[in-house]
Amino acid sequence: MVTGKPSRTQRLRSALLGFSRSNKRLLLIAIDLALLTLCLGAAFVLKFDSLAASLAVSPWLYVCAALSALLAFASLGLYRAVVRFMSFRVLFAIFFGGGLSALSLWLAGGATAGGALPKSLAAIYWLNVVIAITGSRILARWVVSPRHTARLPVVIYGAGDAGAQLSVALALGGQMHPVAYVDEKSSLHGATVAGVRVLSPEHLPTLIRDYAVGHVLLAVPGATRRRRAEIIQQLVDLGVHVQTVPDLYEIISGRASLAELRDISVADLLGRDPVAPRPALLGASIKGKAVMVTGAGGSIGSELCRQIIEQAPQRLVLFERSEIALYEIERELRSVMHSKRLSLELVALLGNSRHRDRMRDVMLAYEVQTVYHAAAYKHVPIVEQNVVEGMHNNVLATWSAAEAAVEAKVETFVLISTDKAVHPTNVMGATKRFAEIVLQAMQDRQRQTRFCMVRFGNVLGSSGSVVPLFQDQIRAGGPVTVTHQDVRRYFMTIAEAASLVLQAGSMAKGGEVFVLDMGQPVRIDDLARRMIALSGRTVRDARNVDGDIEIQYTGLRPGEKLYEELLIGENVSGTEHPMIMRAMEHSPGWNAVQALITEMQRALEKFDCERARQLLGQAVREYQPATQMHDLVWSVRNVTSELTKPQPKPLPESQPADVVVRYLRPVPRTEH
Repeated sequence: MVTGKPSRTQRLRSALLGFSRSNKRLLLIAIDLALLTLCLGAAFVLKFDSLAASLAVSPWLYVCAALSALLAFASLGLYRAVVRFMSFRVLFAIFFGGGLSALSLWLAGGATAGGALPKSLAAIYWLNVVIAITGSRILARWVVSPRHTARLPVVIYGAGDAGAQLSVALALGGQMHPVAYVDEKSSLHGATVAGVRVLSPEHLPTLIRDYAVGHVLLAVPGATRRRRAEIIQQLVDLGVHVQTVPDLYEIISGRASLAELRDISVADLLGRDPVAPRPALLGASIKGKAVMVTGAGGSIGSELCRQIIEQAPQRLVLFERSEIALYEIERELRSVMHSKRLSLELVALLGNSRHRDRMRDVMLAYEVQTVYHAAAYKHVPIVEQNVVEGMHNNVLATWSAAEAAVEAKVETFVLISTDKAVHPTNVMGATKRFAEIVLQAMQDRQRQTRFCMVRFGNVLGSSGSVVPLFQDQIRAGGPVTVTHQDVRRYFMTIAEAASLVLQAGSMAKGGEVFVLDMGQPVRIDDLARRMIALSGRTVRDARNVDGDIEIQYTGLRPGEKLYEELLIGENVSGTEHPMIMRAMEHSPGWNAVQALITEMQRALEKFDCERARQLLGQAVREYQPATQMHDLVWSVRNVTSELTKPQPKPLPESQPADVVVRYLRPVPRTEH
């Protein structure tokens, strides 16, 4: 492959970029010195219409004009600015620096020539300086800016401040080229913002066709989530990759910048605006208290910790069984505490909630007053295949933690539950419902510790969530796997769910199940199709055989339901918060619950999955297993025991065939 030699401009650019910062500054000063001298000479020529006039001027005037301008420019920061990233402040420095130089010239002229120079001469000089120095910076920026021959044409949706700043950022980056803005404000239509014209959204299809636009960039950070969802819906069928700048909160808080483009989040697709938290509820069980979070390194637990430290607790105890997860969340929280100067004691402890003595010792040692129990196994198919561990972690560990809380005189104990606990068809949901029942029974047994449960559906971006799976599959070119065309799920952002959990816990009187308003359930198939469309690709199916990405329907996994519910029964009332409902649900007394726990412990010790699941059904009356037993180890052991049983002795050849049949035992089939 033969490549051409670099042009003179490219060679000059490479040479200039190779200079050190100090050498670049000296070069600019030298260029400015020459330009200032020429500006003064040109001012005399323009004023007196004679070249001789400029030659007859005292050299001291040239020295005074140049030095005063250079000093003014330096004091105004002109030589600290990076040429490639010049802003309005550079023009300000040139304008006022040139004005100060013109004033100095006028005063010096009176001292050296015996009389003041004409004011018009000083004004002409000032104008020359502004034009020459500004022009030199524009030329320098053009020389050192990178050249991109293949820039992607894009349309920016939103011609406000965010859109204008995004356009400037794209110009500096050089990878994308904005061909137009689209904005709904009719007053902006036909105008030009940052050198780019503004059109109505109606022109989008034409722009995409005429300019081969492959990307639309949303620059509406102040729009509500509902409004963003409406805009996104307009773009779904256009076959373009839609990206967005971060929302206003992230920009203001410094967590993101306007130039940081992202793919559309599912929170934007859902279009549900979060309700602002109520400060009094948010901090009631936290401010000035010692708080403990179990499962602190998990998706929900870590977000709870992030929000708890903002509510000024005296102490936060992170309790986590995973060493790496504990390390990551502690490091993150300490960084936030340092940057925001938050004053609290942060304690990171390894441990398992099943160890009751360990839990009690931790709570006593750190005088814990509020516990958020987020430690649990939540992935339906995995728990279905690991029944014993699922019951240990979700039921017995919750019981151990609750008993430890009572012994340590903890004030409030909040269990993080799930919508899968309602009319469960899987072990995970049934164990979470049993955990709720345990706490309800313990509440009736004593009044020292307030127990409550907070129940909600899927959270976006959590470990095991379908959304990151779809994103990975789309990036890989498919296929995108959906279990069933009609499966529906509730969704909420992690931050919103954690905020509502903290507020619900503050309203606890004891024994309640708080249910979060999750909005309308989302059809997962529709979600997958919209995510594919907004990535700029099309679905490949019978109607579009040339599409980009196929959707494969894999069938419901063991224990999965088509639809999830949030409530058992109708005993539901409102609360102080519009998105939190209070439900009082049935539960057997403590004696019955304790007997079931004891029996379950025995069954689990014997690895009797069948008996353990029967007990789970006795505890959770609504539990209707959707499938046969799927515990992997139990299935293998069961098959092995059948295969290793002593086989019946062969019958004499004289025995009738039907007798032989009665002696044969088929090996049981197992499902996986």
